[in-house]
Amino acid sequence: MERLRESFADAPVIEKDGGYEYVVLPISNGVPTLDPALLREVVVGITRVADLEAVDKIVTPAAMGIHISTAVSLQTDLPLTVVRKREYGLPGEVQLHQETGYSESEMYVNDVSPGDRVLVLDDLLSTGGTLRALTDALDDIGAEVADVVVVIRKVGAESEMADSPHDVTSLVDIELADGEVTVVDEYR
Repeated sequence: MERLRESFADAPVIEKDGGYEYVVLPISNGVPTLDPALLREVVVGITRVADLEAVDKIVTPAAMGIHISTAVSLQTDLPLTVVRKREYGLPGEVQLHQETGYSESEMYVNDVSPGDRVLVLDDLLSTGGTLRALTDALDDIGAEVADVVVVIRKVGAESEMADSPHDVTSLVDIELADGEVTVVDEYR
């Protein structure tokens, strides 16, 4: 994860409403420009840690996980379902409410059925609000959450995933304090 680790070196940290520190990274935000070699490295890392044999499809929340999940879908031939912040009114659509460290919104799950074995894939686990709301909704649908993988896990803060029945695997764990990012652990 050399490129991923290096991407933190010059990553700007901005403060969102309420003092929430947010790191701006190419792999999460596409800002600055996302180098294809970094995306490839992340995709390879995900394919190594995710239990791909146990899943039928990838489920990712909009918007920051879409490019990562699309690349993993192309590499693995697993279909991709994006959980959107827009209601479509399709049959079986499930609404969920997610809260992060700096926002909250409604999201909508489509095309996930009871018995589907899914890999939940996202760019970042910080407060856990989005992932917890999503995994709870998938459980309620009757889907089997076979694996949950994030590229980056922010540690040192309370996460709603701490008491979740679903374990989360990350490629890299970071601490974010006083505008500085420190890599504390990474998949090797």
